[in-house]
Amino acid sequence: MRAGDADSRTGDVAPDTEPPHPPEAYSVVIPTVGRPCLDDCLRALARAAHPPPQEVILVDDRPRPDGPLSVEGAGPLAGRVRILATHGRGPAAARNAGLREVAAPWVVFLDDDVRVRPDWGARLADDLAGAGPETVGVQGRLTVPLPDDRPPTDWERCTAGLEEAAWATADMAYRTAPVRGAGGFDERFPRAFREDADLALRMTGEGWTLTRGTRSTFHPVRPADRWISVRVQRGNADDVLMGRLHGPGWWTRAQAPRGRLPRHAAVTAAGLAAPALALAGRRRAAGLAAALWALGTAEFAWARIAPGPRTASEIATMTVTSLVIPPLAVGHWAAGQVRHRGVGPRPREGAS
Repeated sequence: MRAGDADSRTGDVAPDTEPPHPPEAYSVVIPTVGRPCLDDCLRALARAAHPPPQEVILVDDRPRPDGPLSVEGAGPLAGRVRILATHGRGPAAARNAGLREVAAPWVVFLDDDVRVRPDWGARLADDLAGAGPETVGVQGRLTVPLPDDRPPTDWERCTAGLEEAAWATADMAYRTAPVRGAGGFDERFPRAFREDADLALRMTGEGWTLTRGTRSTFHPVRPADRWISVRVQRGNADDVLMGRLHGPGWWTRAQAPRGRLPRHAAVTAAGLAAPALALAGRRRAAGLAAALWALGTAEFAWARIAPGPRTASEIATMTVTSLVIPPLAVGHWAAGQVRHRGVGPRPREGAS
């Protein structure tokens, strides 16, 4: 019954607050490795999910579970929670496991470290109702809270980049059937990196569109040690896979920043050339290569230090990691070239 229509049982007029269309049915899939933040995620979802999802599928991706997952935070949604196990196969495989079980026409992927806002459910209903028949996905708007009393650290700024990231599965709603028909997430992406962009490019390549919705979700900065910026360099291998699958223009189409790999390659080449030239007796050339390496490393370190809090700890961390990141980034890129050497572009839809 539409707002303003007469109720045949009472003769009264329905209130104007009744939605003009019934809300779209949806399920929620949350991959998790059992971090404590999962409880906060479930509590926020339980408070905000009105209308509620048909089902909340928690995908336990712990390699060696030390006990069952707690769903206490789900509160009134606890009866709708189902748990699957993927035993450490990675976030793409975990999302696919949940996707295969979804019966609702829409599936909303959430990360276990986000907290949806109190009006999330109502805004999600608006986002899905407003999705045209050509729209396959509607992205939530992420907000990364940063400290008010100091400039953010390098890791905090990196996390804040999610606010502008396209198609991040921290809060992403997809039509279930077409995404499942496309094979879901590519499990060759072993980390929570680029698997979301890959899926988005595949769907747009099939003629679908993706939009940004009105719902909003907090994405706090997760705790991390000082070596986190070193570990994330593994993503350079995933960028190689993206290039193999989607061609050299994928950066622009995925709305992804290009990064510093070309500069890292130049700095690394200079650092390797300096001792080689010195051993060959070419002292002047060796000195020039060493100077270029030092200047490039210093520029990289300062680019990370200058916008930050400039505490002694942050300066030390940025200095040390800026020494090792360029060769590691190049090394992971080279490893990706070898690992994905047999991968070619995906055939276009309908190609023979």
